[in-house]
Amino acid sequence: MKAVLCKSLDGPSNLRLETLPDPEPSANEVVVSVEACALNFFDTLITRGKYQFKPDLPFSPGGEIAGHILKVGSEVDGWDPGDRVTAYIGWGGAREKAVVSADRLVSVPPAVSMEAASGTSITYGTAIHGLRDRAGLQPGEWVAVLGASGGAGLAAVELAAAMKARVIAVASSEEKLEVCRRHGAEQTVNYHTTDLKSALRELTDGHGVDVVYDCVGGDSTEAALRAMAWGGRFLVVGFASGDIPKIPLNLLLLKGCAAIGVFWGESVRRDPAGHRANMERVLDWVATGALKARVDRTYPLAGAVEALQMIEQRKAVGKIVLTTA
Repeated sequence: MKAVLCKSLDGPSNLRLETLPDPEPSANEVVVSVEACALNFFDTLITRGKYQFKPDLPFSPGGEIAGHILKVGSEVDGWDPGDRVTAYIGWGGAREKAVVSADRLVSVPPAVSMEAASGTSITYGTAIHGLRDRAGLQPGEWVAVLGASGGAGLAAVELAAAMKARVIAVASSEEKLEVCRRHGAEQTVNYHTTDLKSALRELTDGHGVDVVYDCVGGDSTEAALRAMAWGGRFLVVGFASGDIPKIPLNLLLLKGCAAIGVFWGESVRRDPAGHRANMERVLDWVATGALKARVDRTYPLAGAVEALQMIEQRKAVGKIVLTTA
């Protein structure tokens, strides 16, 4: 089989497409024919050894996949060859065949394409875990999404809108904000041309933002925190800006608000059944059109370097997906 391999921690530019032996499943595993593998910002970090997980070399990037089951292990129950599945696997997805633990599998409805399904686990999985499980988002609440036009942010915009919240999308250009409006944002803020704190307060008629979904970090974090409503919840999702901000803790006291970590990957490990239930809901919403699961571009496995450079250069609007067809 063909596989994209990272053999040194020098970043995406040194990835290589090579041939490996076909894998075999152990008792509790399946082999999936990978038809689509979605890429994420953390793939640019893991290929440099700068992510919290550091797999042994060589490895394939790509933490989420979709395809058909080829083989099942001797102790696997409830799954059969030919089943359409998606899975979050951490890394190892950028290849034609992948071994997956059976408890990681989620069924893909017939109405959902493999390209769309491959990009739901991390972005929508994180969004529904953060907004529903961690923040307890309620209909009618104001949600500000920082970095709203990227894969993670756009998923949060869509999910918050599907949950009947009022969404303010924050991004760096009018082009990106227009995409956010098409995906459910009620209001938008260009943080390059507008003071973020003032804009969030004004758009909520002085009420402030009930929930902030921050997958960017950097300078926008404190400004959004200062615009929070009393009793708000600030979701710490990630640091795509590369800057982990230091915030004045007195702001949490003065606003009676909470800063809440959203470590989705660990939650999947600790509660696989809860993750599966969340993803079944997400994929049902994708099947009915309530969520669009936007795929920006697809690349063949041989285009993995270019695909990751698109993400690293902040040119992606939605998901970037590798396909094996």
